Amino acid sequence: MKRLSLFLPIAMMAAAPLPALAASGQSEAAAKTQSRASIPFANRGDVWNWRAEGNRTLYFEDNHKTWYKAELMGFSPDLPFVEFIAIDTRPSGTLDRWSAVYIHGQRYPFVSFEKLDAPPGKHKVRNKAKG
Repeated sequence: MKRLSLFLPIAMMAAAPLPALAASGQSEAAAKTQSRASIPFANRGDVWNWRAEGNRTLYFEDNHKTWYKAELMGFSPDLPFVEFIAIDTRPSGTLDRWSAVYIHGQRYPFVSFEKLDAPPGKHKVRNKAKG
């Protein structure tokens, strides 16, 4: 009987963190789907369009009109003004989280690469003050 009375509290303590583990498992699954976003055959022309936003964000459009957002690891002062970027997909040819871009000869790896539900917004045009 003493063994049973010792086993019950231990079993209860072991079962307590299960809901927390289930919630963290769901967040890990969401992180895995974001990290799996990729454009296959990017080195063969499947990237149809790209757009820069600020000094650290790039948007890519594939041949299926799906948009992806890439955050650069470093700060690129030339990114808002550049007209050409080179995509470094490594041997796989896939543009994903582990890829990089070259801007004026400088390599910028990605911190994140995720699929977007809608195209990125257009740049806002500043209105000149009347007066």
